[in-house]
Amino acid sequence: MAIEKYYGTGRRKSSIARVYVMPGKGNVTINKRDIDDYFGLETLKVIVRQPLAAIDAADKFDVVVNVHGGGYTGQAGAIRHGIARALVQADAENRPVLKKAGFLTRDSRMKERKKYGLKAARRAPQFSKR
Repeated sequence: MAIEKYYGTGRRKSSIARVYVMPGKGNVTINKRDIDDYFGLETLKVIVRQPLAAIDAADKFDVVVNVHGGGYTGQAGAIRHGIARALVQADAENRPVLKKAGFLTRDSRMKERKKYGLKAARRAPQFSKR
């Protein structure tokens, strides 16, 4: 008898999270470390748990995540996106709640590319009159 696993890919900025959600007691494991060890800020832990809280299933599912790329904030957003997608796969009735909260929407904001003649995307070299 195999344990049912639900998979979701989450993306945010340059972070990509592979998320597996399975019935359990509410443990969240990120890159083989507990969520409390992985994220120092409490706000990032709250972001990760938002989809589970939205459907009142914080203690019904265990979450295992592999995440890479970007910084901690981007990774937390990617994990949230992945968990939401996996929960929809687990039960389609979760979709309206998660969609209304905005957890299924991929945040498309990315870093703007640097342009030639400029020091950064929009930062111009210092102007000198004389």
